[in-house]
Amino acid sequence: MNKRPIRVLVAKVGLDGHDRGAKVIAAALRDAGMEVIYTGLRQTPEMVVNAALQEDVDAIGISILSGAHMTVFPKIIELMQAKSMTDVLLTGGGIIPNEDMDELYKLGVGKLFAPGTTMQDISSYIETWVKENRPF
Repeated sequence: MNKRPIRVLVAKVGLDGHDRGAKVIAAALRDAGMEVIYTGLRQTPEMVVNAALQEDVDAIGISILSGAHMTVFPKIIELMQAKSMTDVLLTGGGIIPNEDMDELYKLGVGKLFAPGTTMQDISSYIETWVKENRPF
């Protein structure tokens, strides 16, 4: 039986217009054998969650540099919970202070990655999480 590749939705939420990092992450995850859906710029939390549902993803990765992480991640978690997406990983990265990361972890957000994190660390984390939480 062939397993399908891990499916990851990579998104940029809000007015943050810098997507080079998101595109680098998307390419690295593809190189690691994952299927990646990149939503593009200026997505709303609702658009991200709806796309994740439609695409039947295992993980959502949010790239955020705008400083809106304490608004964006809680809203996405709230929408995911409302749609019973408890077996989908919400992860991400960007400019997020450690104290804020701790608060977001308490809400149920997965590991968040700071600039300089290796692509191997990110892909390994997603692979491990999916293997432990979404057997298919």
